[in-house]
Amino acid sequence: MHMAAYTDFSPPFAIVEGSYSKENTSAVTDELLEGSNELKTTSDKQLRDPSVVRYSVNSTALVADTDLDFEITEKGFQHPSEGQSNFELIFRSGSCAEKGPKQYMEDEHICIDDLVIHVNEIAGSTSPAAFYGVFDGHGGTDASLFVRNNILKFIMEDPCFPMCLEKALKNAFLKADYAFADDSSIDISSGTTALTALMFGRNMIVANAGDCRAVLGKRGKAIELSKDHKPNSASERHRIEKLGGVIYDGYLNGQLSIARALGDWHMKGPKGSAYPLSAEPEFQETLLTEDDEFLIMGCDGLWDVMSSQCAVTMARKELMLHNDPERCSRELVREALKRNTCDNLTVIVICFSPDPPPRIEIPPTRICRSISVEGLNLLKSVMDSNS
Repeated sequence: MHMAAYTDFSPPFAIVEGSYSKENTSAVTDELLEGSNELKTTSDKQLRDPSVVRYSVNSTALVADTDLDFEITEKGFQHPSEGQSNFELIFRSGSCAEKGPKQYMEDEHICIDDLVIHVNEIAGSTSPAAFYGVFDGHGGTDASLFVRNNILKFIMEDPCFPMCLEKALKNAFLKADYAFADDSSIDISSGTTALTALMFGRNMIVANAGDCRAVLGKRGKAIELSKDHKPNSASERHRIEKLGGVIYDGYLNGQLSIARALGDWHMKGPKGSAYPLSAEPEFQETLLTEDDEFLIMGCDGLWDVMSSQCAVTMARKELMLHNDPERCSRELVREALKRNTCDNLTVIVICFSPDPPPRIEIPPTRICRSISVEGLNLLKSVMDSNS
């Protein structure tokens, strides 16, 4: 596919290069490929400009819930109610991205653990805030790069932010889709899924359009916070067929294996109209508690070969060993490569506590057994005969 020349979309805030950047990708890639004999790398892969390397910010904001003046919910600012549990809240993350068996890397992601210092609209807040996103591109990298570089700016610029987060997120997704179509310097036929997680204090809202997935680790149990938008799912099939779309062998209009995406304007109609391929996200809002230990965000390259519960179990085990979310994300990528994933891989692990997950103690169960009269008499006779 013809690709337009790269255009630099400067992010609307200062971003620090993370430890998993282009400069050390080759070393980490060598480590990831151990034990995966079937995976082959191409020596003629074209390297992208370092200025467009995936961002990963890991500066930590540590605030106790007892110090919070307010919480921001989907409906705005809300004082903590009496009786809510207090616990030390921290956002710290690690990420890993690998092209896998594909020739080129089309995924992008962003991690900002300390959103308060980057955004004027919430500057001075005593509540910790963070933002994370995974963008699984297809048909080139133009769409995933554009959305990664602009989605947070569109969220913050929306008049509904921060009083109505869900509406601000929905507007930002649609604005990013329209703005991408209006940019004449890039290939608007490329597309991307978009999965974001926005945290304000203990409130977390996940927005998803596509088949990336966010999974919450809650004391070892996997809680899915997003739904995979596949054309064959009942709700998406109903929406697609109602708008005149068709599904061939699991593909929307015979072209895409997803039902929602930003970009792909060769498959969409006039702006403002409804079409089978939707850019509108679905939401899941969660109030974090001390039982919520970490969040895993990943593209379908991970979930194609690993269940949500398997990922949470593995991540929890890793965090208990070394308490390093970046190393944990790397191990999840390594495991997906061992399981022969067929796609690019991007994984973010976000921890909510400075401490590793605690060991889960299973209380011993008392088993009561009964014996029949016949059995009791038989046992008595045996004991008498041995005496």
